[in-house]
Amino acid sequence: MDRKTFIKSCGMACIGGGAIVAFLQSCGVSKTITGAISDSNLLVALSDFETKAGNEIHYKKYVVVNNDTLKFPICVYRHDANQYTALWMQCTHQGAELQVFGDKLQCPAHGSEFNNKGEVTNSPANQNLRSFPIIIENNQLKISLKAV
Repeated sequence: MDRKTFIKSCGMACIGGGAIVAFLQSCGVSKTITGAISDSNLLVALSDFETKAGNEIHYKKYVVVNNDTLKFPICVYRHDANQYTALWMQCTHQGAELQVFGDKLQCPAHGSEFNNKGEVTNSPANQNLRSFPIIIENNQLKISLKAV
């Protein structure tokens, strides 16, 4: 194979690979939602945790809830049908926005990690994440935002 053919083949492979990645990401189930605020509560429908495959219902481990009035999103973990944890996605080390990777939240700035209950599992952060009280009512979660 000559140099020109090799470069052309590699370029086409890169373009094709990028297209495949974009396609697969678009097929994924979005875990980011917009929550409404009523009084001092962020509202999240329980159905936002559901995914359907045929006649079967499966549940997401978490959803990330955004609202334009909040400085940071809130990650809500589903532990079971009646137990949820709502965590403020701001690192307690230096205030960067956290990223969610399954059952852990990680700070892209310095590598601090937190588990799905908001407890520090890897420093440099030394304080747990802020969590919010949750009430389940009328098929929705009411996440109390008092003193945000």
